[in-house]
Amino acid sequence: MNLLITNIHQLVNVRKATKLLRGKELAELPVIQNAFLQIENGLIKEYGEMGAMAAMVNGELAMNAEILDAKGATVLPCWCDSHTHLVFAGSREEEFVDKLKGLSYAEIAAKGGGILNSAQKLNETPEDVLFDQAWQRLQELIRLGTGAIEIKSGYGLTVEGELKMLRVIKQLKEKSPIPVKASFLGAHTYPPEFKENHQGYIDRIIHEMLPVITAGQLADYIDVFCEEGFFSPEETETICRAGIQSGLTPKIHANQLHASGGTQVGVKLGALSVDHLETMDDDAIHRLAASKTIGTLLPGAAFFLRMPFQPARALLDAGCAIALASDFNPGSCPSGNMNLIVSLSCIQMKMLPEEAINAATINGAYAMGLGEELGSITPGKRANLIFTKPIPSLAYLPYAFGSNLIDKVMINGVVI
Repeated sequence: MNLLITNIHQLVNVRKATKLLRGKELAELPVIQNAFLQIENGLIKEYGEMGAMAAMVNGELAMNAEILDAKGATVLPCWCDSHTHLVFAGSREEEFVDKLKGLSYAEIAAKGGGILNSAQKLNETPEDVLFDQAWQRLQELIRLGTGAIEIKSGYGLTVEGELKMLRVIKQLKEKSPIPVKASFLGAHTYPPEFKENHQGYIDRIIHEMLPVITAGQLADYIDVFCEEGFFSPEETETICRAGIQSGLTPKIHANQLHASGGTQVGVKLGALSVDHLETMDDDAIHRLAASKTIGTLLPGAAFFLRMPFQPARALLDAGCAIALASDFNPGSCPSGNMNLIVSLSCIQMKMLPEEAINAATINGAYAMGLGEELGSITPGKRANLIFTKPIPSLAYLPYAFGSNLIDKVMINGVVI
């Protein structure tokens, strides 16, 4: 199918070739005013200014093309959300109320809340129900402009629970029109029976879970929550190295609550990304800047937990490659709305609109190993696109944070 989109007010993030953006590069966001975009078989084929369309588009193709008049919409690549916990069995708004009443995380956990709450619900929920719930959430996120997503396990904490989550994610991969990546996060916390026997649970992850996961091709990445009271840097390295030997690429939950050493471990292991980064010291920032590892910032969790936001400006000034993701989960960020994440990044972390859009598109794609497939308006990439309602400028997207500015979303060249 050949589609010609005309009268685009602004065509955003146009790049003939792409790479992971670092530091000051994120402030550079190429835009074409009054543009056209040609799509063939679901892929981007050509683009340019409206005045040059006749000369640039093959005449025969143009004659046979379906025409879509953008009517002055701004068009940009879909959001690439590289960190979510989309598969879960129930919400946790009762804990939200407990927090408002002043209860601490430890007090909520003592009442059976936190990750263990989600684990209990998940293990009690049939696999088909989990899939149906997750599928509905995914459809909502696509309508909000998400065009690629990574989903983690980690609410099972038993062999069968973790495998059940990963099977659900695999089903989502097979059915979804957008790319779905899977992360094995069995090392999310220690189950109660292993609270005093860390090695016992690590052995279970390595010897009972990983072999089945790799045999069934159930995951792309291995992830660990490296944090005080959870998994130490040494335990994180042990689990990640086992994952690497099983063919999985490491990603790490790092530096959320404390300067845990998770960033340094991630850099040492060549992790694709280290995610959260609310609590960064100079050493962690400098090591990340000197590495190929992406720092994925999750401002939605900081917002919901009323924590200090990630030091985005310090990371950018140091030359780090950073991405933005939602951290959609029932406990610390019950929203997968990437439009809100982009706004929070500008409002609370002082990122420029151009930086936030790049971090949520092209760098988010690279944080899922999809940089050659998504995240920019580039020939050969998927036509996963957001069409906005009429807006005066790009800055209006994060500025008008309470408005739904999306008119329609296109996935693989088809408007959903």
